Amino acid sequence: MSSSTAGPERPDTAETEASAASAAGAGPADGPAVVLVGPPGAGKSTVGAVLAARLGTTVRDTDEDVEKAAGKPIPDIFYDDGEPVFRALERAAVRAALAEHPGVLALGGGAVMDTGTRELLAAHRVVFLDVELADAVKRVGLDVPRPLLAVNPRQQWRALMEQRRPHYTEVARATVTTAGRTPDEVAQLVLAALESHPA
Repeated sequence: MSSSTAGPERPDTAETEASAASAAGAGPADGPAVVLVGPPGAGKSTVGAVLAARLGTTVRDTDEDVEKAAGKPIPDIFYDDGEPVFRALERAAVRAALAEHPGVLALGGGAVMDTGTRELLAAHRVVFLDVELADAVKRVGLDVPRPLLAVNPRQQWRALMEQRRPHYTEVARATVTTAGRTPDEVAQLVLAALESHPA
């Protein structure tokens, strides 16, 4: 379902943004303007903020929704309640956000592992932000609290990507490689992807 977004390196920004905004639609009934998926360090939150500014909308992060619902940080949910509780909260957060949020939506890295979530995403404009381990390390260091990366984070990151990549590509209408690109450049390629894959 996914396709690569090579495209021109510097498409006309104003024209692309206008076309992408039109392709993205508006309003909760139509779903989010774009849903970003990808592993830790892909830059979903940062790129999401840039996209929201360009599209004149807001950005929502389901990890933040989970923390608000639980009243504590994600690492504490894992350690206190276990991963199944976290995943249940995540499923509910994704379902609510897809139904309610008209702007840019960033999903937690493991959200795509849930079959029901993947089925919901099939009806939405999803872009996979692909990232290499070296770039992920630069962006998040892999030393911040991430429960699934607590032991041997680089090896765990690779293992998670092997498990998750097929699901990222399954749900995505387009893939944008972030290697060597700034958040602004990645956002521009996402806008181009929305224009090329409006439905």
